[in-house]
Amino acid sequence: MIVKSAEFICSNTQISKLPPPVKPEYAFIGRSNVGKSSLINMLTGKKGLAKTSQTPGKTQLINHFLINDNWYIVDLPGYGYARISKSKKEDWNKFIRTYLDKRESLQCVMVLIDSRLEPQKIDLEFCNWLGEKGLPFALVFTKADKQSSIKTDQNIAKFKKALLATFDEVPSYFVTSAELHTGRDEVLGFIAEINQNFVVPDFSAEFYK
Repeated sequence: MIVKSAEFICSNTQISKLPPPVKPEYAFIGRSNVGKSSLINMLTGKKGLAKTSQTPGKTQLINHFLINDNWYIVDLPGYGYARISKSKKEDWNKFIRTYLDKRESLQCVMVLIDSRLEPQKIDLEFCNWLGEKGLPFALVFTKADKQSSIKTDQNIAKFKKALLATFDEVPSYFVTSAELHTGRDEVLGFIAEINQNFVVPDFSAEFYK
């Protein structure tokens, strides 16, 4: 897939104000500081499209980016950040989980995993929640340029093994580096393939007015 255009459309904290679900969407989510903004900018070829923050967990909005006037990258807030009140965290959880569970045009959740780390409980719990809800997801291992490929492979193998404790099979996964553009063609190719089979879902237009 060639990315010819990528533009920011809107930020939201309300499901009812999201764009009508008539184009395929791919939600990008992961632990804070996993390199999500850098990955989105690398995939789209636009350096400042998704804003990177020095404060992990600062982004608490659903951001929609329209790609090639045809599909959306949806940038979701990172999970697992500490500097937030308990009540706000519960609101965030409800908001994000409602989006993931109810969004009619969501095709796949791209779960970002820091390839430098051994399996993290919070990542595994999130994957299990997606599995329980029957939501399709893929794993995107980030920051592969920060260590040897052997170490990356070892951590990925451990994560896959941990997932197989609760899943029958491991979902599609990609090894990426925003710095080196590793994995760009593979991730975009995966999305392009799914897009070919997209059918506009039935939805209540009233809900999105």
